[in-house]
Amino acid sequence: MPNILAIGFDPHTIPGFDPAPVAAGIEQGSKAFAELGLAEDLLLIDFDELDGRAQAKIVEKLKSRQYDAVLIGGGIRKGPGLLELFQTVVNLVHWHQPDAAIAFNESPGDSPDWVLKALEQKRKS
Repeated sequence: MPNILAIGFDPHTIPGFDPAPVAAGIEQGSKAFAELGLAEDLLLIDFDELDGRAQAKIVEKLKSRQYDAVLIGGGIRKGPGLLELFQTVVNLVHWHQPDAAIAFNESPGDSPDWVLKALEQKRKS
């Protein structure tokens, strides 16, 4: 069973944001991972932890076990002013999980599809 780490923001911690749709998408994605036989670890970062605490949590999680793929959620990648965090997260994954496929999603609900594509690309390489 492939081990997957999904990293994203806890939608309940983003100021001025309705967390319900994203929380539902995360739940849908987690169910789909399970149905596909993928073991998902979910790491949700508090939006107010962008002062280095998020990086420490990510490193701790990346060091905790070997992952076949790491998914970096859209909030980290798309949010205004978050390019530095996105670059840091990609590098942390690269440095601490060099054998893991790296995946990105368009929405929480399509995360399993993108992880499967990344795993297939890894298998072919």
